[in-house]
Amino acid sequence: MALEYCYPLAEGEVLNVDHPEWPLFAVTIHGSDRERVKLSKRLVCGVKHLPLRLTITYEKSAERSMEKGVAKDPTLEYDGKFLAEGLVPAEELTETFEKLLKEKR
Repeated sequence: MALEYCYPLAEGEVLNVDHPEWPLFAVTIHGSDRERVKLSKRLVCGVKHLPLRLTITYEKSAERSMEKGVAKDPTLEYDGKFLAEGLVPAEELTETFEKLLKEKR
């Protein structure tokens, strides 16, 4: 089923679940409620057309985020690395995940 619009994924929901053969990226979004939702929506918009699956965990604890070194609201984390800090454009997220896909091959 093709996604015709962008929406923030619910925690545990998998984007492109119909393609179990595609690599799964489990990311964490740190930040305030409003900013986490905005970044999640941009992320879905930016990667929904790529051959990957995506699942998101939302870190709501400012204390836990700060302990990990998060300095901007929101921050996108994957595999212990910060991929995006602040509300970056969807196009930047597309480029980031295109690079990650090349590394997985």
